[in-house]
Amino acid sequence: MPRSRRVVVIVALLAVIVVAGVAVIVSVTTGGGRPPSAVRTQSPLVSVPASSPSATATGSPGSQAGGATLCNSRRLAVDGGVYTVQNNEYDSGAAECLTVGALGGFTVASSAIANSTSGAPGGYPSIYRGCHWGDCTSDSGLPVQASRLLTPGAVTTTWATAQPRAGAYDVAYDIWFNRTPTTSGQPNGAELMIWLNHNGAVQPSGSQVSTAAIGGRSYQVWFSQQGWNTISYSMVAGTTSVRDLDIGQFVADAMRRGYIQKSWYLIDVEAGFEVWQGGAGLATDSFAVNVLGR
Repeated sequence: MPRSRRVVVIVALLAVIVVAGVAVIVSVTTGGGRPPSAVRTQSPLVSVPASSPSATATGSPGSQAGGATLCNSRRLAVDGGVYTVQNNEYDSGAAECLTVGALGGFTVASSAIANSTSGAPGGYPSIYRGCHWGDCTSDSGLPVQASRLLTPGAVTTTWATAQPRAGAYDVAYDIWFNRTPTTSGQPNGAELMIWLNHNGAVQPSGSQVSTAAIGGRSYQVWFSQQGWNTISYSMVAGTTSVRDLDIGQFVADAMRRGYIQKSWYLIDVEAGFEVWQGGAGLATDSFAVNVLGR
């Protein structure tokens, strides 16, 4: 879906309550109010030490234990700051919380989001590596100029998920390109989405313009433009996981269509769930972004 996630300054009071070994992050907003509809916000960061020794992968089955609970719009540095988990609830005021493991895996523990499937989703609980609206993970290897992504294996990603039968949501990468190497706000190049699956009557932003065969899978190709290009590749036969997915193969296809320019920069790789309705039980069991040469 189209999103303009301007940075909104929010004054918040944080309380950390430890219950049965879980740090619960609670916030009380004291100013600023809710952002405009369908605008993602910068989430306050709470850092929790990670026990994973890996610099390129985070999460594992059962990795929810011993972490934190993030409600509404909060974010958490995991795996020593290599990744950030964000509960990016940007177009709903309904109660919705994640549980985040010390290794970075996360689950939507509860969600009362109930948006119309004809409009914007209520939020995008997700994990990322790179720079999200100026908030950067450590030693990411990004930005990478788009032309470099044409080298096979330049940037690859692995992601394993759990998907409940109920609710209206997608399971999607959100990959951002800027015309310059850095930005503190909305990227001005392109948003490349890769939908692994979806549930309910939801669809990508814009209109379907074509189909594509990439990496042995078939995709619908959707496109919209709202100050930046949004290109969505929706798997025809959905899946719960991908391994060593080569982002450059999608970029090459988008370049051929004129949607991404070689001079632009990949600045951020995110993976999560756009939630229109429900979503409890959605989970990221493991996630990795690997940049060649890092």
